[in-house]
Amino acid sequence: MMKVLPSILATVALLFAATTHAAGDADAGATKVAVCAACHGQEGVSASALYPNLAGQGEKYLLKQLQDIKSGDRPVMEMTGMLNASNDQDLEDMAAYYASLDHTIMGSQAIADEAYALSEEEFLELGEKVFRGGNLQTGVAACTGCHAPSGMGNDPAAYPVVAGQHSDYIIKQLKDFQKNLRTNDGDGQLMRAVAAPMSDLEIRAVANYLSGLH
Repeated sequence: MMKVLPSILATVALLFAATTHAAGDADAGATKVAVCAACHGQEGVSASALYPNLAGQGEKYLLKQLQDIKSGDRPVMEMTGMLNASNDQDLEDMAAYYASLDHTIMGSQAIADEAYALSEEEFLELGEKVFRGGNLQTGVAACTGCHAPSGMGNDPAAYPVVAGQHSDYIIKQLKDFQKNLRTNDGDGQLMRAVAAPMSDLEIRAVANYLSGLH
């Protein structure tokens, strides 16, 4: 028994070290994101709907996206080469910094859809319906299963915060998944499967609804 104990303790120590490994240092990250501010804002809130808000986003999700962008698994033209000089710790620190910032709500817009004869209220209601219940007739899955009813995501599973995001950015990501232009959603191709049956109207409606969800 005494001979086994040291090996058990060593194993426990290794597991403890792995689980307590510092994920990222937000204070250190604040010194590493100066170049990011041009697109994502000084406080992680983008002035342009072309670029996502990062403030308050899940740390695990942010780290995965940074890693995927650096490796090329998620091609983002505007960020080509920008992370080449960043090591793993840098990326962890950057993710921790943005995750530590206050989440911001962009706000839904009063939009009517003339092509489908939808009033502003009906357009917003459609967005909520798709988000919370999907579309059983066409096989569109509800968004709440992964992104939570609040839209605040599930960071341990690396599912992002979608509430309050720029609607145009959400539209682009859904269409990119739909067209197989964005493929870093894992071996299960979860987001590609979700986006595939969505109509253009459903994409625009759910994106508008999410931009004001809080």
